[in-house]
Amino acid sequence: MTARIAVADVTTEDVDCEALLASVGDDRAGAVVTFAGVVRDHDHGKSVTGIEYVGHPSAADVMREVAEEFAQREGVHAIAAQHRVGMLGIGGVALYVAVAASHRRQAFECASDLVDTVKERLPIWKKQYLSDGSHEWSQCP
Repeated sequence: MTARIAVADVTTEDVDCEALLASVGDDRAGAVVTFAGVVRDHDHGKSVTGIEYVGHPSAADVMREVAEEFAQREGVHAIAAQHRVGMLGIGGVALYVAVAASHRRQAFECASDLVDTVKERLPIWKKQYLSDGSHEWSQCP
């Protein structure tokens, strides 16, 4: 049975973690696992002040495709996955994933693998702004 994909998209708005969590509610689920990827104040020994995420026009379609792949997993009932594009400050949520499944292992493994796959395949690049006034791009092809 294929899981319900509650949300699978890219947004220019702040990620509403509570709404995404609520969107995966399912009476069959014994576990809900969430992940919030947040902007931190450092990267590889450098001080970071913010990140601008830039997405290819196909990013939302790719997010949907990835979610559809994970919706096939046994015991998974609902998935929400959303990535923010645009400028984010320290503490801003860049990626949020919620997975509802029958059992905790199914939920944990699905959420972890989903995050890894999104980071690997989603055509979104980040421009990190550093405290010395410079910037650097990462996750670029």
